[in-house]
Amino acid sequence: MKRFHSALLIAALVLSLSQPVALSAAENKDTLTWAQGADVTSLDPHIGKETPAIMATNQIFDTLFTTDDEGKIVGQIAESWKYLSDTELEVHVRSGIKFHDGSPLSASDVKFSLDRAIASTAVSYIVNFIKEVRVVDDHTVVIETAKPYAAALRNLAHPSSAIVPEAYVKADEARFRLNPIGSGPYRFVSWKQGDSLKLEAFDEYYAGAPKTKNLVMKVVPEAAQRTIALETGEVDIANDIQANDQQKVRDNPDLTLNEKAGLSCWYLSFNMKKKPFDNKLVRQAIRHAIDVNTIIDSIMYGGGEPAGDLIAPGVFGYAGDKPYAYDVELARKLLAEAGYPDGFSCKLWVNDSQTRIEVCQAVQAMLLEVGIKCEVEVMEFGSFIERTSKGEHDMAYFGWTTSTADADYTYYSLVYSTQTGAPGNRSFIQDPRVDELVDLGRGNTDETIRRKAYADLEQILQDLSNNAPLVYSTLNSGTSKKVHGFVLDPAGYHKLENVTVEK
Repeated sequence: MKRFHSALLIAALVLSLSQPVALSAAENKDTLTWAQGADVTSLDPHIGKETPAIMATNQIFDTLFTTDDEGKIVGQIAESWKYLSDTELEVHVRSGIKFHDGSPLSASDVKFSLDRAIASTAVSYIVNFIKEVRVVDDHTVVIETAKPYAAALRNLAHPSSAIVPEAYVKADEARFRLNPIGSGPYRFVSWKQGDSLKLEAFDEYYAGAPKTKNLVMKVVPEAAQRTIALETGEVDIANDIQANDQQKVRDNPDLTLNEKAGLSCWYLSFNMKKKPFDNKLVRQAIRHAIDVNTIIDSIMYGGGEPAGDLIAPGVFGYAGDKPYAYDVELARKLLAEAGYPDGFSCKLWVNDSQTRIEVCQAVQAMLLEVGIKCEVEVMEFGSFIERTSKGEHDMAYFGWTTSTADADYTYYSLVYSTQTGAPGNRSFIQDPRVDELVDLGRGNTDETIRRKAYADLEQILQDLSNNAPLVYSTLNSGTSKKVHGFVLDPAGYHKLENVTVEK
């Protein structure tokens, strides 16, 4: 009998060891902490459009549509949809969705939110293809466009198209901006500006409660400090590991460096309202004076590709224009033709990111070789965005992500005449040929016509050189090996509701 019992015990033990072991909730931490290099500019999704802001608002708010891990459009607040005509999209709103205050989300909230986004100077470029939003019933809207618009669903999936609670916003808009309420997986708790943002799980989220109870975003501008915080366990995820720390993260058995080809371009923008940047030859000279390959190799440690245009290879409409050739003699010749044989003095603005500062310092040294005395001025991210929006800069170093993966998002924002300043056109270019091609690309659903429009547009922009595309960057985030379920979003807008952290 004892042998029989022993055999049963051994069999049970073997069986238990052969089964996969799932971590219970008790074995996971109740808080996920991530570090990013800049603070949120605004918690209002119709104002804060920079990546640090969207990383936060993307957890708090939902949109009609979203993209899955393969980049395909799927419904979020939208349960179903169909085109009634080339210019009318009918959307059925999912039943049972609640805002964080318990109020139901309805078609009226959808109309209010899209109208509000259209009226926003910061994000209108994303949704102003919409002519009218009509409420059919409590759970149905019709979105009408002035003409066919191929990128409609992708733009409605952008986090800046977030759906907000009409009654709460109308009651006190100032309160909403400091204490936002959405329908997303996490609800707002507190925001200590320049330091941290705290969120907590919304248990009544329509897709199920998030897997981790609390989220904490820490603002860590110094890239090296973000890596140290990851190594010491102070944070679980660190965005944008700087190039010279990446191998250290790869070699650490407790960490993972997550990498993916992104949709971002790093570029210089020339303020064409100011001399001498109103002169095309000066702008072209500067592009020829910059050795992009050296910047990639020495500062980014190979983590990027030379850029020929503002849109990256993974974006619809990319035509593969070649980067400007590094040619110091040609740069000097162009400067002389422009009337600046001895160069000139100017300022290059950059926000307080170490890698970006180093890139600008390299550009500074390269421009000195052709006689341009360029002072690098570093400022806090919010101030940088505000002052460049007003056109106070000579040159400024920006990063831009084509987050919809459609060329219209970038070209309409960065080069269209009506989008100067806050919407994105900080070169202040106003060119009828450019506008005509942007309109052609965004007003057609025929992919052949659209691709041809964008290819022609790229050729014109190459000549005008209102911006100097430098690098297509590789997206990365460092994570602890205890982090599970983290997926890099190619636009950098990582969703965190399915992420867990082992104790």
